[in-house]
Amino acid sequence: MPAGAPLPVPGSVPASGPGPAPVQGFAVPIQSPVHGSHPRRTPRAVLASLFARTPLRVKLISAMLALVAIALAGIGVSSVSVLRGYLVDRVDQQLDTWAHDVGRRLQRLPGLGLGSRVPPDGLIQVRDAAGRVVAEAVGLEAETAPEPVLPSPPPASAVGAWTVPAATGGGSWRVRIVPIAGIGSVVIAIDLNSVDQITSRLVMSELLGGGVVMVVLAVMGVVIVRRSLRPLVEMEHTAAAIAAGELGRRVPDRDPRTEVGSLAASLNGMLAQIETAFRAREISEAAARSSEDRMRRFIADASHELRTPLTSIRGYAEFYRHNPAGDPARLMRRVEDAAARMGVLVEDLLLLARLDQQRPLTISSVDLLALASEAVQDARILASDRDVALEVAGEVAPIVSGDEVRLRQVLGNLMTNALTHTPAGTPIRVRAGANTTTAFVEVIDKGPGLTRDQAERVFERFYRADPSRSRTAPPAGGDPSARRPAGDADGEPATRGTGLGLAIVAAHGGTVTVETAIGAGSTFRVTLPLSPEVFPPS
Repeated sequence: MPAGAPLPVPGSVPASGPGPAPVQGFAVPIQSPVHGSHPRRTPRAVLASLFARTPLRVKLISAMLALVAIALAGIGVSSVSVLRGYLVDRVDQQLDTWAHDVGRRLQRLPGLGLGSRVPPDGLIQVRDAAGRVVAEAVGLEAETAPEPVLPSPPPASAVGAWTVPAATGGGSWRVRIVPIAGIGSVVIAIDLNSVDQITSRLVMSELLGGGVVMVVLAVMGVVIVRRSLRPLVEMEHTAAAIAAGELGRRVPDRDPRTEVGSLAASLNGMLAQIETAFRAREISEAAARSSEDRMRRFIADASHELRTPLTSIRGYAEFYRHNPAGDPARLMRRVEDAAARMGVLVEDLLLLARLDQQRPLTISSVDLLALASEAVQDARILASDRDVALEVAGEVAPIVSGDEVRLRQVLGNLMTNALTHTPAGTPIRVRAGANTTTAFVEVIDKGPGLTRDQAERVFERFYRADPSRSRTAPPAGGDPSARRPAGDADGEPATRGTGLGLAIVAAHGGTVTVETAIGAGSTFRVTLPLSPEVFPPS
């Protein structure tokens, strides 16, 4: 083995190529991840989470109590310290007076007069230069108290008073050493038990008073905070009710000068806007559904109306194919009639589409009285057995600005409906006139009339009073309400109209109304704005 080569590891296999050889026989511990373990949370994160979960009323009361407790503690410590300092200063003054008196007496009469001037809680010791007690006088109350622990030997040049502990019991003494020439020193001490009792009583009084104050503040804080936060609870209940669907609920009004009152006013304004938006959306959705339903019904009815002439044309063609010997002129005439009916219907539908797109009309001055007179003459020719009369109302000429062809079509449709959907011999009156701003034409009949529901829906497109799709009118002896189908103002002598009349009048800025009752006939009134030519500007 060459020098410097590493020793083989037991159980290892030498590598066959370059690079490090895999070592076998040694197990390398692999730490598996601990499932379900979570990173340890810091105390700051725990406190932040606890603070976030704490209710607001608890936070307010706790903060108030904590501040009051800190304030009371600071006041208590300060007052106790000031009082103890004041009492200790009084004791020091007493020691100074006593030391001066004792020193003067000892200089005059050494060893005499010590016991006669000792306070009840005082102690006097006369010590020689070596620190041994030569004489001692103890007050009545100090006789049972533990003696002070004095330094041995006491300092001969000590100036001022200091506090020393008692030998037993945990008390303390205020001590002063006065050097006396020729004798040694005099140790004067006063027990601080009375000072400790006064300060202890003050501490106890402050603790009891502070506890009572804390309890009272806690109770008052709970009451005040609950009353102050009650509007927020009402807001919470109102929000829950609104979320449940009561959009009309509002937050009770408060004084807007307060925070809660300002918040309530803002919330009520927001809720009003939300309710208005929801109502508008509901109305829009209802209108959209209604429009969609009308469109579907319109398409279905228009398809049915177009299918009728197409079926007729197909039937005539099939009949001619199976019977080539028939009269072709008659068949062609019938085909032309069906195609003409289909063409009229298609033109009406195209005109409806143009009017819905608000395309411009051919506008000129139109005399409604002339149109009414022509309609009356046509009706008298078509129904010679009827009494068709024309009446003129007002002193102003009923001249309007509009499309003469379309307005003539509207009036012709009204007359055709009156002739078709009333029994034979029913009188019809046409009344035309004008007032200060509008002109009108009325078609009045004494027929069976319409029900209230039919009158409300009479101008809807393809509305039919009879739910069946038959285009024939019911017999004269049937239900009078069924003999007057909807669409009377819209043109077809059938059970329903395309709604063209209403669309034409609306395109001219006018209105179409009906006054009717069962058995009292019907009055259809077309009202249009007068032309500016009638009243030229001054």
